[in-house]
Amino acid sequence: MPLETNTFFPQIEKESPAVISHYQNIKLREALRYLSKYSAFYGDLFKKHQVDIRKIKTVMDLVHVPVTTKDDLQQRNDDFLCVPRKKIIDYITTSGTLGDPVTFAMTNKDLDRLAYNEAISFTCAGGCADDVYQLMTTIDRRFMAGLAYFLGIRMLGASVVRVGNGIPELQWDTIQRIRPNSIIAVPSFILKIIEYAEHHGIDYKSSSIKSAICIGEPLRKPDLSLNTLGRKIEEKWALKLFSTYASTEMGTSFTECFEGTGGHHHPELIIVEFLDDNNNPVGQGELGEVTITTLGVEGMPLLRFKTGDVCHHFTAPCPCGRNTMRLGPVVGRKNQMIKYKGTTLFPPALYDILDNIDYVSNYIVEVYTNQIGTDEILIHLSGKGIGEEKEKDIKDHFRAKLRVAPLITFASENTIQTMQFPELSRKPVKFIDNREKNGNFST
Repeated sequence: MPLETNTFFPQIEKESPAVISHYQNIKLREALRYLSKYSAFYGDLFKKHQVDIRKIKTVMDLVHVPVTTKDDLQQRNDDFLCVPRKKIIDYITTSGTLGDPVTFAMTNKDLDRLAYNEAISFTCAGGCADDVYQLMTTIDRRFMAGLAYFLGIRMLGASVVRVGNGIPELQWDTIQRIRPNSIIAVPSFILKIIEYAEHHGIDYKSSSIKSAICIGEPLRKPDLSLNTLGRKIEEKWALKLFSTYASTEMGTSFTECFEGTGGHHHPELIIVEFLDDNNNPVGQGELGEVTITTLGVEGMPLLRFKTGDVCHHFTAPCPCGRNTMRLGPVVGRKNQMIKYKGTTLFPPALYDILDNIDYVSNYIVEVYTNQIGTDEILIHLSGKGIGEEKEKDIKDHFRAKLRVAPLITFASENTIQTMQFPELSRKPVKFIDNREKNGNFST
């Protein structure tokens, strides 16, 4: 379907950067007035820091407003609510990957906004009303993602099959019965269903599935080429892969188009800044922490919220016709940064190496504080026919790429899977932070 005829290709995304900037400045002023009137938290923040919102006229002026952090949300969760409780339709919680989960309350208007976000995001990834999506993520357990996808597909006018996560046998039974043309899944799970198909004689390459909307794990390197995980899927199965980035806090997603040049920004729904450690904007080509201001959120809007995610951004027009800013893959989360033997690492760098070792079937990366008070990395591995004789080879892979090698321990596939799915977890855990400063589970 030509993008120009699609209801869910917003005109603002085709406009010049100057028009998009002007539009966002108007929406920012509206958001500030709303927060000043209805938010107890931001009312206190403006008063405490003597912020005169009348002087905040452009996105560039936001540098004069203090940032909001995850600690703020955890400590004053209820004070972010801007509507009476009787207006709340749905309660959602964050996954708590960097701390205690936070509750978000959504009104009817917020759910409509969420559906619209996903409809225009699916359209960005080539979706249309003729599509049938198989949803391989949970829609329960207070999880936003599954609900958002369902609402967005419904608004798009497409069809959805709500299978949920896991159970490869049920996934393939559904594909063969209903013949969806696209799946929504965590990339590493796509490899699991490929493996199941190979072991059970399923001709997956000839199946109805032609594309995959991928969530929760990066598919690309900072230069936007496919990483090891993305290459493995593509080599096995000729799917068109679309990366996405989103969070509960922003209620907005950044989805790739067919060009594969980063996740597109939706200027109607969110303002995005990229900040350094001193909360100053960074330039294109520099790593910055994704910091968001939500637009059009009624229940719990946020202003200059630091997500903890670090990435690059791109501003050149995209050949798809959109002139919006694009996000690169998340390089890492600030709270997950590891200082190891003089080298600064983020977990995705470790994942990419492990995904590139053919005999490693599964893993968990654990970080803890050693006896001398520094970060130590211990990788729990499983694989067919591997044991201590492979330790040197694995460490050589790490030394070749990162100049340092972590500690290695071997475990059964069942043990690793048990570690990956702790009780009440809504998505698989690949990283465990047991350092003395926080000790949080992270994915």
